[in-house]
Amino acid sequence: MEMLQIYSRNLELTDRLRDHVEDKTSKLQRYLPNLDSIRVDLSESNARDSSRRMVAQITIYVPKAILRAEERAADIFAAVDLVMDKMSRRVERYKGRRRTMRRVPEPVASADVSGLEDDELLLEETPSIARVKEFEVSSILSGEAVEQMELLGHQFFLFVDAADGRLSVVYRREDGDYGILKPMY
Repeated sequence: MEMLQIYSRNLELTDRLRDHVEDKTSKLQRYLPNLDSIRVDLSESNARDSSRRMVAQITIYVPKAILRAEERAADIFAAVDLVMDKMSRRVERYKGRRRTMRRVPEPVASADVSGLEDDELLLEETPSIARVKEFEVSSILSGEAVEQMELLGHQFFLFVDAADGRLSVVYRREDGDYGILKPMY
């Protein structure tokens, strides 16, 4: 698959591992025929917990969307299998949302609902926006944004970067470091 890019860091990319990744990702083309490319990042981290050392991250680029998943395991093959399971669920959710956006949902008759359990009803509900919060966005440096995020106890913080005047989001990464998101105009 020429649209597949595999990168490894602190890890040898063997032919067996490459074949395993290619086999797993080839199944995605059946579900997403319009996908642009797939990027797989495989690495060995220096995590204290040996059962979380191997990291597999997959990013799928489809028109107007990016799907990403990451999993950790003791074995790189297990991490690839876990991340593919997670990505399959994300692809299903992505395709489901695209289907529901195209058509108007039909009202559910009360007779249809009567045979369902409460747990099944909860699974069929789609998430909704529960709250909209408005606030002033201040122009600060990224280091100050990290401090502000920590003071608030949040996982992310929206700010205008004083260095370049662009709207930015600082967030805490799973490995404990920080990342910054900046939109491209």
